[in-house]
Amino acid sequence: MTGPAWFGYGRDAQHTAASAIASQDLGHVAWTTKVDLDPQYTPAGALLTHYGSPVVTTHNTVVIPVKKTATGGYRIEGRNGANGTLIWSADTDYVMPPHNWLPPYSPLLTAQGRLYVPGAGGKLLVRNDGDAPNGTLAPQVFYGTAQYNANPAAFDGSVFINTPLTADAQGNVFFGFQVTGANPAGLVSGVARVAPDGTAIWVGVALAAGDSTIQKPVLNCAPALSIDGTTVYIAANRGAPGTTQTGVLLALDSTTLATRASVVLMDPNLGVPARVSDDGTASPVVGPDGRVFYGVLERTFGTHNARGWLLQFDALLNPVGVPGSFGWDVSPSVIPASMVPSYTGTSTYLLAQKYNNYAGVNTGTGLNQLAVLDPGASQADTIVPTIQVMREVLTILGPTLDVGSATARREWCINTMAADPLRKSILANNEDGVLYRWDLTTNTFSQNVRLNSGLGQAYTPTWIGADGGVYAISNATLYAIRAS
Repeated sequence: MTGPAWFGYGRDAQHTAASAIASQDLGHVAWTTKVDLDPQYTPAGALLTHYGSPVVTTHNTVVIPVKKTATGGYRIEGRNGANGTLIWSADTDYVMPPHNWLPPYSPLLTAQGRLYVPGAGGKLLVRNDGDAPNGTLAPQVFYGTAQYNANPAAFDGSVFINTPLTADAQGNVFFGFQVTGANPAGLVSGVARVAPDGTAIWVGVALAAGDSTIQKPVLNCAPALSIDGTTVYIAANRGAPGTTQTGVLLALDSTTLATRASVVLMDPNLGVPARVSDDGTASPVVGPDGRVFYGVLERTFGTHNARGWLLQFDALLNPVGVPGSFGWDVSPSVIPASMVPSYTGTSTYLLAQKYNNYAGVNTGTGLNQLAVLDPGASQADTIVPTIQVMREVLTILGPTLDVGSATARREWCINTMAADPLRKSILANNEDGVLYRWDLTTNTFSQNVRLNSGLGQAYTPTWIGADGGVYAISNATLYAIRAS
């Protein structure tokens, strides 16, 4: 069978997470496979590991990154989406960049059907066919294969791809990389563009931002492309993981990587630079009108109940509109307004995302929700009423009480959630161990399927396969859900 591909984080180069096929009913778990063979839990039993978004080819091969050891060591598996049968497997030499929470490792599928994954020393590893049982992961080195081969150890120990990969319609691949020491090529932390033939260019983020204090692309921040493919958006920050990091959002020419715009990411409440944390996975999201959305944390922890803010900009990064009232570790799904029959506003598209309100943080109630927001309309924020935020179109409360609470609900453990425009629904997994279908017509959870008993964990994606099968990651395991 053939169907629409799921190319990478948030499905497309704008990270809209909108499926091009109707999803199957949440009937049962058809098959499972581990994405982490040695998960590392906190003493309290939480799993603070971000897992990369698998991809699905047009022939319904699910390409899955698998972490093999406590500290990394990744292999890539291609599995039959219908039954989980292993088609092929290949080890990689990828080395993780400096981090606090374990970062995601993510494959990328291009429109031409090529598969890319990060390798050590800033390399890309390329497989020409994600479906074929036989194939190799061939290296492409953006600063030159001869340079790398002359001293691999020097590059493997100092150059790290630190973001997911994104491709444009022509198959050009974009990513951020971090450099932690001297190297023979004179690389500094920056953004690279690699063409299908392997030719490449790169630019340092400090130079691109016009600010020598900017140190690297934000860990886990997948570049996004404008609708016409001419501009690439990526965030960069200063400071080490686990500290109060601040930063900028960059708009770069997608052909030359010349800077088109750079904006300091601000806390709209405190009026100072926001936290741009390496512990999250927020990535720029581009709306059909060219607006760019990016999630940040409040500068002073707890002043917005640790919810952060979803900032919005025009295509040249001029601030526009009002922020969303939640931005922590989230990339909103971009949905047509027609997905919400009750909507009576004027916006042509809306944003769907998690909307947690963490218990015990300032005035946080623990009434954790999902929300559909209108980026073109506003209301007073319920936490900081002096701030206008995106209007809530729909909200729905998590269905499961938190342990030991009479009111608080389990968190929505999602960073990018699959939207199904054809069935007017959103697919999101919760820390209660259940995957839910949120029906936007009735504003109810119309379907659900239990994955496991639940646990506290870092946020993970949901996605939809070429046959409409639904996928989620929970407790270091990938779950494939089918109607029957």
